[in-house]
Amino acid sequence: MTKYKLLTDLQLWDLLKSGDRHAYAEIYERYFSVLYLHARNRLKDVEEAEDVVQELFLDLWSSSESTVIRSSVQSYLFTSIRNRILNFIAHKSHQEKYKVVTASTCNFESITDHLVRERMLRKLIEQEIEALPPKMKKVFFMSRREHMTYLEIAEKLNITEQSVRSHVKNALKVLRVKLGVLFYILLFFSK
Repeated sequence: MTKYKLLTDLQLWDLLKSGDRHAYAEIYERYFSVLYLHARNRLKDVEEAEDVVQELFLDLWSSSESTVIRSSVQSYLFTSIRNRILNFIAHKSHQEKYKVVTASTCNFESITDHLVRERMLRKLIEQEIEALPPKMKKVFFMSRREHMTYLEIAEKLNITEQSVRSHVKNALKVLRVKLGVLFYILLFFSK
């Protein structure tokens, strides 16, 4: 193995092209650390940097026969790692944009679905309120929609406060029976 340490990068490359694993191991030993540090400084993530460098060396081994080096092994490796880092950053950016678009689409669909259900529920509640007897409906609207007190309603309609209380109580009872579970939501919508 020591004979490989004495060889130049280009000599190691020629041996690597012919499938020499020891030449590959020597190139790996010479350049992994500096390429890793470069990738880590650019990516700011230990695991991502290691992955990018490992992929470079995997491709180096599998495509060494067809790869042509024009200047030096060192410049080839640094150019390759720079390109891989840029590709990685671009890919990561696209992933983040996709996540944002997907999340906003899901939220939009959820909000839209919620609004449709809310509209349907409001319509159902309105229908049930409209079906109340006229006086009871009027008292109920004044209490829930106009936010008037029982005393204010009594004075305006010239009836007793107890009568107002009975109308509201009976209206709620009728709605509770007709709407069942939806009654509790009624209180939320009618305020």
